[in-house]
Amino acid sequence: MKPLIGVTPDFNAGDRKEWGGREPTYFLRARYVRAIEDLGGIPVVLPLVADLGARRRLLTHIDGLLLTGSGPDLAPELYGERQRYKFRVMSQRRTTFELEMAHLARAANLPVLAICGGMQALNVAFGGSLYQDIAAQRSKPLQHRQPTPATKLRHDVTITSGSLLRRIVKTRTMRVNSSHHQSVKDVAPSLMASAVAPDGIIEAIESPSQRFFLGIQWHPEFLFDQHKLHRRLFEAFLHAARKGTS
Repeated sequence: MKPLIGVTPDFNAGDRKEWGGREPTYFLRARYVRAIEDLGGIPVVLPLVADLGARRRLLTHIDGLLLTGSGPDLAPELYGERQRYKFRVMSQRRTTFELEMAHLARAANLPVLAICGGMQALNVAFGGSLYQDIAAQRSKPLQHRQPTPATKLRHDVTITSGSLLRRIVKTRTMRVNSSHHQSVKDVAPSLMASAVAPDGIIEAIESPSQRFFLGIQWHPEFLFDQHKLHRRLFEAFLHAARKGTS
C-alpha cells in the first residue's frame, strides 16, 4: 500500500506579490510533491490548521511527514535571540503549525523528513538554535547560496558513522546542492548532527531514538531523478512510512 505523506506548504498572509498578492495563499513548489509521487508515495498537502485537535487528527491519517523548505526565516525569538539581520520572517501560522506537528510526529514515532528550512524548524522545535546569517556570523564560510542552479551539486558533506543518514546512503561523504543563508548552530539536546560541510556548517540532524527522524540542509528534491544517493533519502523515508501502514 502506498503511504500517505503529509507535506507542509508555505503561507502568504497577503503581503507577497509573487505568492498570490493580497489574497492569503498556500504555496508549495511542485518538486516536493513530484519526488514523493514518483518514488511510490501519495503526497497530501496539509492545511495549516490552528486547532490542536485538528492537527492531531491530521497526523493520525498520514504515514509520514515532510517538512519543506521556506524562503522566509524562523523568528529568532523562538530560539532566544533578537533579530540581528533584515531577512523576511516566516508567517506565524506556518511556524506554529510546523513546530507543533514536529512534536506530535515524534510522540507518535511517525517518520519525518525535514528539508532545508524544515531541518531548521526541527532543530528549533526541540530546543536548538540557528545562525541567523552564515556569512555574517561564521569566519570564511562556503558560499551556501550557490550561484549555479540547484540541480547542480555544490560541495561535499561528511556523514557521521553509525547514523541513520550513513545507513541510508552507505558512504562517508556525498556531494550536495546548497541554497540557504541560515543553518543549525546549537543542535537540540535530543538530536544529533549527522553530516557536516567542509567549513563546519551542520548539514544534517537526526533523532537516535526514533525509527526515522531526519533533517537535511540541502535539497534532494532537485536531485533525486539524477543522483541515486539523493533518491535513497526519499526511498528510505517512504519505506519507513510504508512499514507504518502494515
